[in-house]
Amino acid sequence: CYHIEPVAGEENQYICYVAYPLDLFEEGSVTNMFTSIVGNVFGFKALRALRLEDLRIPVAYIKTFQGPPHGIQVERDKLNKYGRPLLGCTIKPKLGLSAKNYGRACYECL
Repeated sequence: CYHIEPVAGEENQYICYVAYPLDLFEEGSVTNMFTSIVGNVFGFKALRALRLEDLRIPVAYIKTFQGPPHGIQVERDKLNKYGRPLLGCTIKPKLGLSAKNYGRACYECL
């Protein structure tokens, strides 16, 4: 964290500016980048709330991404999902869902 400023009018709330050296990230890996940036930070028990408000990626790093091997239509055809956004998420068992509700949540994501 290279800069911290209090949120105006809010007690115990701060905006923190964090920067990471590019050497920490695997080239061309969106998964590695996001896991490194937000992966376990959101699980810190010392924090009551945390929100990522902005992410700036240097052009040099963006150029390492080659893009998908095929377009969105191929993905929609594979999933048989049309006319709505395709979203991805990880449903973690530690959320306290029963096996039935965990299965339902996974099914609904498809």
